[in-house]
Amino acid sequence: MEDILVIGGGFAGVWSAAGAVRAARAAGAAGDELRITLISGGDDLVIRPRLYENDPEMMRVPLDRVLGPIGVRRIAGTVTGVDTRARTVRAVGRAGNDLELSYDRLVLASGSRLVVPDFPGARHVFDIDTLPAATALDHHLRRLPRHPAAAGRYTAVVVGAGFTGLELSTQLCGRLRTIAGEEARVVLVDRSDVIGPELGDGPRHYLDGVVDELKIERRLGRTVASATSTEVTLSDGEVIPTATVVWTAGMVASQLTAQIPGERDRLGRLTVDAYMRVVGVPDVYAAGDTAAAVAEEGHLTVQSCQHAHPMGKCAGHNVAADLLGTTPVPFAPDPYVTCLDLGPAGAVVTEGWERTVVSTRQEAKAIKQDINTRWIYPALDDPEEILAQAGRFSNG
Repeated sequence: MEDILVIGGGFAGVWSAAGAVRAARAAGAAGDELRITLISGGDDLVIRPRLYENDPEMMRVPLDRVLGPIGVRRIAGTVTGVDTRARTVRAVGRAGNDLELSYDRLVLASGSRLVVPDFPGARHVFDIDTLPAATALDHHLRRLPRHPAAAGRYTAVVVGAGFTGLELSTQLCGRLRTIAGEEARVVLVDRSDVIGPELGDGPRHYLDGVVDELKIERRLGRTVASATSTEVTLSDGEVIPTATVVWTAGMVASQLTAQIPGERDRLGRLTVDAYMRVVGVPDVYAAGDTAAAVAEEGHLTVQSCQHAHPMGKCAGHNVAADLLGTTPVPFAPDPYVTCLDLGPAGAVVTEGWERTVVSTRQEAKAIKQDINTRWIYPALDDPEEILAQAGRFSNG
């Protein structure tokens, strides 16, 4: 029996495990000699791209309804160390017990994490990086009408004007105005001099128009210096009364990538080849937000479910193919697109790395809703459909 171990219960991890099962079954009797295990700290696949929405506690799928039907062994535990020479992984189990797992092939798909701020008063700041964090913000917003009337009660300051910050700030516009009407105020803060700096020039004019339309205030070229439960002070000295500060700025790969002796980029992602193998590290693959793969000539993958899905499926297939001696498949994702939810203003869809706007308003919103409610979800309790999805290397 040979062991494939997948670290991480997000999109890339789940599809790595399912992809390995599919490849093993396609190999017939030889595939019966592969044992596939996934270790994750939680019991759910968190639908992380939806944590900016209302009711984030609903944005999850039980892992056992995806992995159980296809025969993947699941271990609930937090990985603390990886020894690539000994081919072992150390972890702490749910009961606090120490675990040591051996592997013949490893897939690291432990995701990414928010860069946590450390300014004075940072403990007062919310984020939506994890399900518990997003749920805490959601509960806070629900309680605002019960707070004593004060300046800033219905003011939200969102730090980071990138993809997540734009989706959250536009969502908050609709939510706060439903509660407080014209008393609601949303302020978007970013170190850059423009909104959506990583989105490029393609959609910027349109996004600027939406921010104006929704009356979201900009504080660009600055950041947060300090915060309390009732106000935030910006780096230029401006003080904004607010009960709600949300940090969305900066993502890096899981800290476990530092335990793999491979090349990493500025985000901490491991460099992988066209087959998701970590360059220079035998028997180790990486997928999703832990991996930097070539998406198209001149462009690396981005930390998004758009790339996590096919990266996981590719890594899973190839890690099994490596052990079975069958044909691997190269990573070949769909052409790059962006679909950004803009709350009451609908959405915007762009194509290509220049992010040319191709759809806006309610037409784009319908696409975003399909993505968020159908396309990114795995099948449940149906092994044939789960494995069929694992074999669809295109998101189309």
